[in-house]
Amino acid sequence: MTDLLDRARGALHAQPFSMLLGAELMHTAGNELTLCLPIRDELRQQHGFVHGGVISYLADNALTFAGALSLGPKVVTGEYKINYLRPAINGTLLARASVIHAGRNQATCQCSVYVMEGNREKLVAVAQGTVNRIGENGDEAGGGG
Repeated sequence: MTDLLDRARGALHAQPFSMLLGAELMHTAGNELTLCLPIRDELRQQHGFVHGGVISYLADNALTFAGALSLGPKVVTGEYKINYLRPAINGTLLARASVIHAGRNQATCQCSVYVMEGNREKLVAVAQGTVNRIGENGDEAGGGG
């Protein structure tokens, strides 16, 4: 499991945008993983809440990394939907994603995003998406993550 975690962390660290935001891969096991992102002022919108795009980024990346656990490392997000449940203000964001179903070239994944303040976790968003394996010639369409 350590080898898988190290390879996944290497992939995350190869993403300049993830490094800009400060995301870290905390845990992988079986078909699930956890990404975290400490909240800081630069990630807030005008009302003091973490910007929805930051939460969306975290869900997207967690979904894609979860899909990679089943499909292999060459994957992209095909689509995802996110529901924001409450604002995140302080603490650390945690995105826990898992594979619901995986075929040969596509996986459906779910993600719950929490904010952790001290020892308390609050659910702030839920997302579900499809992750696609990239073909050998790299010609399939895909998005972020």
